[in-house]
Amino acid sequence: MTRTIHILNGPNLNLLGQREPEIYGSDTLDQIEQRCQARAAERGIALTFCQTNSEGTLVDHIHRARGEGADIIINAAAYTHTSVAVLDALKTCDGLQVIELHLSNPHRREPFRHHSFVSAAATGVIAGFGAQGYLMALDALAR
Repeated sequence: MTRTIHILNGPNLNLLGQREPEIYGSDTLDQIEQRCQARAAERGIALTFCQTNSEGTLVDHIHRARGEGADIIINAAAYTHTSVAVLDALKTCDGLQVIELHLSNPHRREPFRHHSFVSAAATGVIAGFGAQGYLMALDALAR
């Protein structure tokens, strides 16, 4: 049976490569997805990769991963700091691993970014390594 991992991306990440590249880097989300798909294929993992600007759709993606028994890598972006709905959805993923991912290090940024609702449901957190963090998260779950 092939293992599945869902990589879920929140608001404004569709603008990677254009939006504040000094913070988020110059890689586009499509480039990140291509690298993740290649790494997953090397490891024999099926990968679902999606992005949404809608909180409800992000919750739906979490529910889908839960229903499939798939581990989750989530870059919830701004919803990290604001969404109890995302936290509640992640808390239903008992027995699954959840990695919280940030391109930048939120603790080196504005104080409102220092609190994460996602962390309360995450197995682990990867932050501050830019696009490389996605591959780090995949490697961690592949072990």
